[in-house]
Amino acid sequence: MRTLSGSFTLCAATLLLLLPAGSALAQNSTKRNDRPPQASATRERTKPDNKQPADATHYKWEFAQANFIISHIVVEHDAVGRGKVSFARKGEEESITEPVEMSPATLERILKLWQALRFLDSNENYQASKNFAHLGTYKLGMNDAKRKRTAEFNWSNNSDAWSLAQEYRRIADQAIFIFDITVARENQPLNTPGLLNQLESLYTRNALSDPKQLVPLLKELRTDEHIPLIARNHADRLLKKIDK
Repeated sequence: MRTLSGSFTLCAATLLLLLPAGSALAQNSTKRNDRPPQASATRERTKPDNKQPADATHYKWEFAQANFIISHIVVEHDAVGRGKVSFARKGEEESITEPVEMSPATLERILKLWQALRFLDSNENYQASKNFAHLGTYKLGMNDAKRKRTAEFNWSNNSDAWSLAQEYRRIADQAIFIFDITVARENQPLNTPGLLNQLESLYTRNALSDPKQLVPLLKELRTDEHIPLIARNHADRLLKKIDK
């Protein structure tokens, strides 16, 4: 009995010695668990956005011709080529807006042309003596938060102004194709062969801003069993052309 009582007394004493330490650990653990979420939230709020452009200049291009199927297009973007494309079809009141991000090669061409024009320092009228309003009117605009300017023309003998307008047209046409093929895949798969014919025409005429941006989409299309086989085969042929 003495042995059992002694053992019981020893165990109780040991338990009493361990309880404070265990309580302290639990308290410390609770305190440690309370702090990290606050610190983490602080880091998230203060984390810099490395994608924010140092240059706050805003660029805009616009095309309008009420009788065209795509009657109105606007491309807007920042200094690193991120922005949006808005377009409206003839007879439709609402426009469609899609995000756009230029490839480095496209952005380089665009910015070089803006720089060549010295757009904000110039008051040049880019309109040629001949009027081709039936082909549509272009507007170029720039705003650097201090100065802004817009120029309008339907044809120009200034090669830089005209090249810039056509670069933006390529961006718009590529973005509109991506939107149309996405809608067709989801709702009207039988329209995909015709859209791929249009894409090949744009590619052949050098009317795409950067065909390599379409490679992931074309890879999806060539294995998409929801669209006709003829469209899948066409996507595969276009991929081979772009890869050359």
